[in-house]
Amino acid sequence: MFGAVVVGIGTAGWVRIRDMLAPLPGSPAEKLTVRGFISRRSLEPQQGVSQISVEEAVSREDIHVAFICTENVLHEDNVRTFLQAGKHVCVEYPMTINYRAAAELWDIAQQKGVVLHEEHIELLTEDFKELKRQVEGKLLQEGTLHFTGGALKPGFGFPAFSGIARLTWLVELFGELSTTAATMEEDSGNNYSKMTAKLVTRDNRPLTWIEERGTGLPRAKNISFRFDSCTLTQIPPAPRGAVGLFMQDLNHFSAKLTGQVNPEELQREKIRILHCLELAEKIQQLCQC
Repeated sequence: MFGAVVVGIGTAGWVRIRDMLAPLPGSPAEKLTVRGFISRRSLEPQQGVSQISVEEAVSREDIHVAFICTENVLHEDNVRTFLQAGKHVCVEYPMTINYRAAAELWDIAQQKGVVLHEEHIELLTEDFKELKRQVEGKLLQEGTLHFTGGALKPGFGFPAFSGIARLTWLVELFGELSTTAATMEEDSGNNYSKMTAKLVTRDNRPLTWIEERGTGLPRAKNISFRFDSCTLTQIPPAPRGAVGLFMQDLNHFSAKLTGQVNPEELQREKIRILHCLELAEKIQQLCQC
């Protein structure tokens, strides 16, 4: 069994505890048992699980795994603390808001012989899986992914990092990308921001990624992907999956812990994550020039 601690007790942390307390029968997640949670606030037990300190969590021999569910700006320090203590780590995306720090964390994980896993539940949604099926085999001419959503709370980092799930979509759909230009519009008085990034595929096909946020903006992803044979202007609707997204991710992470994921897949995932973080950093630099 792998004893686990959950760091951060917001929505994601609460769901992590819930899923470990009731894993899917026969799944790798049955190997996890939650030993406690960590919060900056002093809290009563959550779902029957008691609060413990960071110091206790890193020193206890019956705690092998940490789930990092804090604000984005706190991810790096928390991940580093648990990796250096020889604990496996599952962290919500983005792993860090700095590419070099992420590369360092992978190195620490390798040196310690532990699993470092970045959650990306947006890749597990049924509508994304259906979109990927529809895109497969088609030759892209040009495309746009325009995300809108409410104003971000402090602590989520620059939009290229807070919105890295959308960038990951584009990399998963169209392969390795390069950044050619990026701009940022902001109106702090109205909590409004709009980041526009110009990207190209390896065969020089243009992609535009827009992250637009502001009070009252609906949460939506709008696409326009023009191919040699057709144009996709809507994310295809798909029925909701039988297994929740966080539970799917928990099973994937647990499969890594129990050696059920082959090294080639682990390497592909690492390359994709670091590529997206490097792109996000380049976009931020261009916006701030």
